[in-house]
Amino acid sequence: MDACKLQWRIVSSQFTEKKVATKDRSSAVVQAVITRREKFKLPQLPTTYIPLPIPVIPLIEKDSESIVETEESTNSAGKFGRFGGTFGPETIIMSLNYLEAEFNNVLHDQSFQAELATALRDYVGRETPLYHAQRLSEYYKSKNGGKGPDIYLKREDLNHTGSHKMNNALAQAMIAKRIHQKSVVTATGSGQHGLATAAACAKLGLECTVFMAAKNMDRQSSNVRLMKLLGARVEGVNGSFKDASSEAFRYWVEDLENSYHMTGSAVGPHPCPTMVREFQSVIGKETRKQALEKWGGKPDVIVACVGTGSNALGMFDEFISDSDVRLIGVEAAGLGLESGKHSSTLAKGEVGVYHGAISYLLQDDYGQIIQPHSIAAGMEYPGVGPELSFLKESGRAEFCVATDEEALDAYERLCKLEGIFPSLEASHAFAILDKLVPTLPNDNIKVVVNCSGRGDKDVDIFFNHRVEHNGK
Repeated sequence: MDACKLQWRIVSSQFTEKKVATKDRSSAVVQAVITRREKFKLPQLPTTYIPLPIPVIPLIEKDSESIVETEESTNSAGKFGRFGGTFGPETIIMSLNYLEAEFNNVLHDQSFQAELATALRDYVGRETPLYHAQRLSEYYKSKNGGKGPDIYLKREDLNHTGSHKMNNALAQAMIAKRIHQKSVVTATGSGQHGLATAAACAKLGLECTVFMAAKNMDRQSSNVRLMKLLGARVEGVNGSFKDASSEAFRYWVEDLENSYHMTGSAVGPHPCPTMVREFQSVIGKETRKQALEKWGGKPDVIVACVGTGSNALGMFDEFISDSDVRLIGVEAAGLGLESGKHSSTLAKGEVGVYHGAISYLLQDDYGQIIQPHSIAAGMEYPGVGPELSFLKESGRAEFCVATDEEALDAYERLCKLEGIFPSLEASHAFAILDKLVPTLPNDNIKVVVNCSGRGDKDVDIFFNHRVEHNGK
């Protein structure tokens, strides 16, 4: 059976939740949720409640390669509540275990950490500013009787290559070189991760192959040209980002000894989600320090878009134990939740196994993946990271949705009010401010929105859509 169709699904009809959740992290989340429920008085943002689903165990053809979950996949680092783990062919388990060991090594290797810190500063351009969006703040205050929060932007769009993706791509490229791999393979949606990977590989002298959906190559053509200019080989794939991800996995499996699979999203089998979250956590760490410098405290509310989870977890991770900090993720509602054309996995998904881990998925009654839709290519994925799935189920984070039109409006608003053009992915986070701000108390609230990427890549999409639909 085609590996792309197989999608690393579980074959056993017996689904068990092993109680080996990340002990320190899970305990911190539970305590934060309890404390927040008792003390945190900010009004909740209305969202659509979806009852806890029963995991769907799809059928698989009998001649498929056996898919197993290893005991190693249920260690404390690989599970978030009942989510996460390692589901995949036995052929990749050894490589994943080796990667986990190397990841644990670099976390405690002072030389590696010093080299990474220097590269993030001198090559990527960190730290990125925490910018007070004064005109955007005044815009919302003017709509609410002169009262409202102060809105700050974490400017990840100012990183080299234009997004948060470089934080993880550079670190993983350094790991690839450390373990003497000469070739890196990855998949990209909007092209931002692919661009960051191509740049990191060029810097470190590594070969780079990027898989990308053909339709995304068309609508993000500027990123494709830049990836090629950086020396990457860009391979088009029919379908969407999920299909490009499957193809990258298959390409890697064919040459495990000589290639490194670089995950840019917080999805996939352990240790991939943990690695991405760890290397993106610099966003939240800087935000805490900058907030303390600017107003002597913490953010009251943190907002980030959610495609698969890398930028949201990068912001949320530092504040998970702070029960007085509200965490809000914004998914892509596309043409509307009832249209069936959206990418709102946490709002409309069910629990299953996909691309190597248990998480929420967009799937039908037979466990087949439903094609996602969003005007933002980086949001078009039918799943979400296992840690975000856990944060939803535990109640520690809130998740809501913004439509294509709302994201386009937010894109234009930030351009005209602040002279900043956000990516259409990040525009979903800005879009929710219309609904969020009126629910907030008026006493000195600080809202931080993660501006996770730059939007010059999306300008043609914006104008083409507005001309086609609105005649502007």
